[in-house]
Amino acid sequence: MVTLPCPKILLVEDDPDTADLIRQTLADHFGDDCVAHCATAAEALAEDEQTIDLVLTDMTLPDGSGLDLLTKLLKRRADLPVVLVTASSIHEQALSAIRRGAYDYIVKAGDYLFAIPVVVEKNLTIWQTKQENTRLHDRLKRTLEELRIKNSQLEELVLQLKTVAAKDPLTGLANRRAFGHALEQCFAEAYRYGHDLACIMIDLDGFKNLNDTLGHPAGDEILQRTAGVLEETCRRSDIAGRLGGDEFILLMPQTDMSTARQAARRILDEFVRSARDMLGDSEIADRVSISMGLATLHDSKPANPDQLIAHADSALYSAKQARGTNIMNYQPQDTNAPAA
Repeated sequence: MVTLPCPKILLVEDDPDTADLIRQTLADHFGDDCVAHCATAAEALAEDEQTIDLVLTDMTLPDGSGLDLLTKLLKRRADLPVVLVTASSIHEQALSAIRRGAYDYIVKAGDYLFAIPVVVEKNLTIWQTKQENTRLHDRLKRTLEELRIKNSQLEELVLQLKTVAAKDPLTGLANRRAFGHALEQCFAEAYRYGHDLACIMIDLDGFKNLNDTLGHPAGDEILQRTAGVLEETCRRSDIAGRLGGDEFILLMPQTDMSTARQAARRILDEFVRSARDMLGDSEIADRVSISMGLATLHDSKPANPDQLIAHADSALYSAKQARGTNIMNYQPQDTNAPAA
């Protein structure tokens, strides 16, 4: 068994002859300086329990019982190994000591002195094993907590990466790829449940002239303001995206053409207000606007998601060609009519 190099054993025994025999027996086994002797419970409690490796105490003491001393010692240091030495006629007291937290007991019978070093060494080893198990448990607990934190950080990082991968870096709207995934899902759900699905293609008018006149920072700002208008006017179920350049797109689940036109009108009005707020009374302010093309599942009857986009894009092209008309809806017969 592996024990402490020179354990400090506190012997509590009021009989001088018995104390000398036990101390000599322990000294022969562990070394001359291993035993500190006390005759009473009061003397034992005066010792610094933090420096003691094991307490070996008689059951009967002048100022109390070994059980009382055990209770008081364990209140001060719960992991302290205590071994009781008892007369052979009081086994019940020894068992009571074990139930109260004693590590072991030795019965004063026969050649019990020879058993003392073995019992002490055994319980010192048990104490060391418990301490090592506690250290390993604490280390495992810390490791698991560190892993939990790292996993949480990793999950957060993955979510951030997914978010970054799905968003347009300038406007924060869904990028082309993310919007494509959303479109396929919304299109499939609309067909499955018989719901309508509206798509609005949006293109800035006068964007190139704005960039050439005021510079790219102004162009970036108007793009960001457009994204802000879409986010402020859309419902939670709507999906707004930037396809690239000055082209935006809005997908509106469970929305018919009439409701989509109303939304388009709100977007146009809010965009004009935001653009005027940015550009003031400058000459270019009158030339910056947006055109929109609308298509819905029930009206244009597209065969697939891409065709719904194509229909909205066709309506957008007609809106940009028409003077003074900012919003057009797609007509299956290719005769576009301005929104009411």
